[in-house]
Amino acid sequence: MKKKHWYDYLWIWPIIYFSLGFFNIIFAWLGMIDFLVPIIVAIVKGNKSFCNRYCGRGKLFAVLPTFFARGKSKNLAKKVAPKWMYSKWFRYGFLLFFLTMFGNMVYQTYLVFAGASLKTVVKLFWTFKVPWAWAYTATAVPEWVTQFSYGFYSLMLTSTLIGLIVMVLYRPRTWCTFCPMGTMTQGICQLKNR
Repeated sequence: MKKKHWYDYLWIWPIIYFSLGFFNIIFAWLGMIDFLVPIIVAIVKGNKSFCNRYCGRGKLFAVLPTFFARGKSKNLAKKVAPKWMYSKWFRYGFLLFFLTMFGNMVYQTYLVFAGASLKTVVKLFWTFKVPWAWAYTATAVPEWVTQFSYGFYSLMLTSTLIGLIVMVLYRPRTWCTFCPMGTMTQGICQLKNR
């Protein structure tokens, strides 16, 4: 049996993150760890070791199918995703879309910072509004901090749901083939290693 390392248990991190944000939206800021650490690792080390070894979401997508298969080592789906999902145009197109949504989130945060009213809503798939008012319990922080929390939680939740959908339809870590962070860090590594 393969020896387990501490990073083999990082699949717990997304569960903790979403649980904390469910009860207090300010915890959504913890998701910046998943946003900044892969970029820092790619810049410093020039490799994708974060994606390959430390990504909690990737670990979760690898572990969940074994739970659903009642502990057996077989996956729910072994089907390979369509070729277009692995293509460069799709990966970079999805990255551009993701960065556009991130930019919109930052812009909404700026508007609240400039005096617009706070929108206490989580959006699934960047469209469907889910009221999340019970999760707003912090009053000691500026409203723009809270607005960023709602936007970032929406982004993290939506991307995780997309990952879960492709995990069920195809191989467990299919999300990793077009993950925006993976595409971004791959680009950083290619630039650094030239």
